[in-house]
Amino acid sequence: MRNRTKSREYALQILYQADIRHSEAGPILEEFWAMHQPTPDIKTFATELAEGTIAHLKDIDQLITAHANNWDLKRMAVVDRNILRLGTFELLHRNDVPPAVCINEAIELAKRFGAAESAKFINGILDAIYKAHARSTATTPSVPPRPLPR
Repeated sequence: MRNRTKSREYALQILYQADIRHSEAGPILEEFWAMHQPTPDIKTFATELAEGTIAHLKDIDQLITAHANNWDLKRMAVVDRNILRLGTFELLHRNDVPPAVCINEAIELAKRFGAAESAKFINGILDAIYKAHARSTATTPSVPPRPLPR
């Protein structure tokens, strides 16, 4: 398993614990890393993902809710909810990861840890978030348009 894939798996486990325990990241990270001894680069990336997701949780949850038609965030499976949170954080806040990779990694997490339909569910919502975000952050041309001929 690649290092970043393993990091995402660890980040998901941390987010899952924070969600079900309604706890801050600090104590959970401390406990988690006491039980797991990954390489420094895996630990660093997993910690960045978990802390970043938790730091932006309110905005991330609003985005997920806006794009999850007919789904209440609280009624989603805990695993699915946290895969969506992690994927959304990566899409919006990690410029070092291409969007297709973010979505694909989230789908793989859903296949591995979610229910039978989780991968499709995750794919649909993250794709909608990505498309909406890409439109909202599209850059405007730096050269003003020329006036139309009369």
